[in-house]
Amino acid sequence: MAVNNQKFKINRSGLAGFNRRRGISVGIILALILIVLFILSFAMGRYNITPLDVVKILLSQVIPIEPTWKSIMETVILHIRLPRILAAMLVGASLALAGSSFQGLFRNPLVSPDILGVSAGAGCGAALAILLNGNSWAIQVSAFCFAMLAVSLAFGVSKLVKGNATLSLILAGMAIGSLFNAFLSLMKYVADPIDQLPAITYWLMGSLAGTSNHALLYSAVPMIAGIIVLVLIRWRFNVLAMGEEEAQSLGVDTAKLRLLIVVCCTLISASSVCLAGTVGWVGLVIPHIGRALVGPDHKKLLPVCVLLGAAYLLLIDDIARCAASIEIPIGILTAIIGAPFFIYLLKRTGKGWS
Repeated sequence: MAVNNQKFKINRSGLAGFNRRRGISVGIILALILIVLFILSFAMGRYNITPLDVVKILLSQVIPIEPTWKSIMETVILHIRLPRILAAMLVGASLALAGSSFQGLFRNPLVSPDILGVSAGAGCGAALAILLNGNSWAIQVSAFCFAMLAVSLAFGVSKLVKGNATLSLILAGMAIGSLFNAFLSLMKYVADPIDQLPAITYWLMGSLAGTSNHALLYSAVPMIAGIIVLVLIRWRFNVLAMGEEEAQSLGVDTAKLRLLIVVCCTLISASSVCLAGTVGWVGLVIPHIGRALVGPDHKKLLPVCVLLGAAYLLLIDDIARCAASIEIPIGILTAIIGAPFFIYLLKRTGKGWS
């Protein structure tokens, strides 16, 4: 019996080591893919720039290099494409991380970042700013404030319901999201069909075309802060997965931890919607790909989702601005790609969600 227990411990430690090496290998591969996409994305667009010139121009911002390129190339790379590329990576990473965090928190593989009414609230706020003829900065601020308002209302409503706190929060989020969607439909109904309605519709489709350094700086701070916090506490998701009573017995304050996770996920989701509009399916599909690569352990899953989400949305944005003569909204592409892929996941996994 003792020999069997010893063999079990050896096999268990060997399996843990294999899983750890697998997670590191997947992370390195995804990081290399992201770096390659980052460089190639600068070379894509109406104005052709070679990858070598891209590397030289980027390095010239760090070390002194004799310029062998046209000045317009530097302007295109640093002031037009760089903010957009960084925004695509940040938005993709944020939505994927928020999706995997919500799915781990609620222990439901079908949960997405807009479960608490984030997207509906942000859309309502943006539509209101457009109706009031606000500029792009006002639209972002209004979208962010209404997204946070929607989540606050969902939290307040869930506290009025006795019983399972997680289920109450999900149901409250669905109700608040429907309410803000109704207000959004009302604003679209009364909007000027010549100017305001097309602007609202285009914003809701999702796009990074209008990204600027100022807009990126405004949204990047809360997004990076939320990402750092969630990655640092990623091991606690595994404790929550054990159940409420088991987590509390290990000394984890589940109520405070749940609130911290929801606040961070809401912060990065709302900031993403403010920067890029409504971009669906990223937070739903990417976590499933991450689990297929490294398993359900959140210590490996969350960092992998950050890299996967950043690379995925960067690739989608490259397709959006290069596939046709006019730019395609990224929300359309993520739905076209994400929906069939999710159907494939449903067929492949069946009842075996992990």
